[in-house]
Amino acid sequence: MSVESEQISGQFDTVKLILALFMMVAGVAGFYYFAEHSLLLRVISLLGALGVAIVFVFTTNLGRGFWLFGQGSMIELRKVVWPTKKETIQTTLIVMVMVLFVGILLWVFDNLLSWGIGMVIGQGG
Repeated sequence: MSVESEQISGQFDTVKLILALFMMVAGVAGFYYFAEHSLLLRVISLLGALGVAIVFVFTTNLGRGFWLFGQGSMIELRKVVWPTKKETIQTTLIVMVMVLFVGILLWVFDNLLSWGIGMVIGQGG
């Protein structure tokens, strides 16, 4: 019995997603079709159509899964231990110094290799 209900639900989900797509396309098309009307009314209509499309999407299994994923992400985000201002500044300075050091080192190697190749092919001083 549950297999049949899942199949029916899956078919309705497809219909809901198609309706959501249709609402989004209709909202955008209507926004440009009624270009001579007030911009405020067109924006409100567009947002209304997009809102209806979002409601259609979130009533599907895909939309519910996306919503649960977002809730789980927010829970995990609250568990993150963020660095202090001092740690952030120190880490940033270390990165900047290392980038400068590696840049100078690569510049020196590049000049040495250019000089060496120039000597080999006879282009050097």
